[in-house]
Amino acid sequence: MYRALTWFVLESGVDPADEERLAQIAPQTSMTVGTAPEGSGRHNSVLVEGKDATPFLVRPDVEGAVSLVSRVPAVREAMVAVQRRIAAEGAIVMAGRDIGTTVLPDAALKVYLDASPEERARRRQRQAAARGEKTELEDVLEGLARRDAIDSGRETSPLRPAADAVIIDTDGLNLEQVVERVMALTR
Repeated sequence: MYRALTWFVLESGVDPADEERLAQIAPQTSMTVGTAPEGSGRHNSVLVEGKDATPFLVRPDVEGAVSLVSRVPAVREAMVAVQRRIAAEGAIVMAGRDIGTTVLPDAALKVYLDASPEERARRRQRQAAARGEKTELEDVLEGLARRDAIDSGRETSPLRPAADAVIIDTDGLNLEQVVERVMALTR
């Protein structure tokens, strides 16, 4: 959702470092999560002001600006309200850097997936390659380190595992192995 808002901010020509403007935009922006359009190959879509932002969430400019947008307390407050509204609609799996600590601190199960910076960079590079984008591993690693520093150091909802989260180190695990470990916890 932060990426979707970041995409909207960039598309609107707003400077993602303009905290005052972001504080005005975030609470006024309509955001919903719903079923993806038929034939899109996706399960869900994030709509911002009625426009499907999902295909744009992994754009390099969005990736580069998302931590600037998400560090603004008024943005976080607006997004948390939307996320809590969605969670109140029924059983859900949510992923995010503050879901277990801020958004849903009373969730029945909190899982914190972790991986070394190098492994995360390799995964991100493979995802980019699958989209036909060429990236240098060092550039990806640098971007992740920058985002982690911003997200871990922000005053509002810093990146950290919840005290009662189960931490899974995913280094050396494939997607199926990670899913199996999470599913075992749900059982």
